[in-house]
Amino acid sequence: MGDTQKKIVIGHLYPDLLNLYGDRGNIACMMERCRWRGIEAETIEFNTGDEIDFSGLDIVLLGGGSDREQAIVCKNLQEIQKDFKEYVEDGGVVIAVCGGYQLLGNYYKTEDGVIEGLHLVDIYTEQGEGRLIDNIVLQSELTDMPVVGFENHGGRTFIGENQPFGKVLYGYGNDGESGYEGVVYKNVIGTYLHGPLLPKNPEVCDWLLKRALERKYGSAELAPLDDQEEKEANAYIYHRFVKE
Repeated sequence: MGDTQKKIVIGHLYPDLLNLYGDRGNIACMMERCRWRGIEAETIEFNTGDEIDFSGLDIVLLGGGSDREQAIVCKNLQEIQKDFKEYVEDGGVVIAVCGGYQLLGNYYKTEDGVIEGLHLVDIYTEQGEGRLIDNIVLQSELTDMPVVGFENHGGRTFIGENQPFGKVLYGYGNDGESGYEGVVYKNVIGTYLHGPLLPKNPEVCDWLLKRALERKYGSAELAPLDDQEEKEANAYIYHRFVKE
């Protein structure tokens, strides 16, 4: 099956509440990198109260929001937890950013109480003293290029024996102490990196697209794109903050 016969459907969960860190930029990046290759792409937004059919989705994006917004969304998410869990265990592709990353886990303990997580990945988050705010650079097993972004979070996330998204070369990462950032579980990436993440990290975007195409069609060969501008932006951030 040629790329022109393929289609990717992206589900954007609760953009009415979880769009604090430019998550629509991540959607736009995935859409354009599909279209540039002749792959049809569609995004479906699901706001609070909407029914979600995960069987029709190839990639799910869960963005970031404040603690208050996370608590509101949590009530909706608990209603779809079983279906979401089945989607993840069946190899469904997920990119969860900041607040969305925290919601993947078992709980997020704040000074105002505990926000129940989705239990999709065996991780947990607890609010720490002060916020971890800075540019951040990672070395990730998923990509050849460094992964770059910006972090701004009060929660400290503990991933146990799970695979991290990357090793911190500059910045704080999950908890400011472990030296690692994010989590990878099956075809799920959870991360604190935003800004948005994908336009500056085309290899991360293509990792998500490839996993979605492989799951849907059995194989995926992504045609190379001219990523010169993206690579220059990525390299600038890397050299600006990481000493050789």
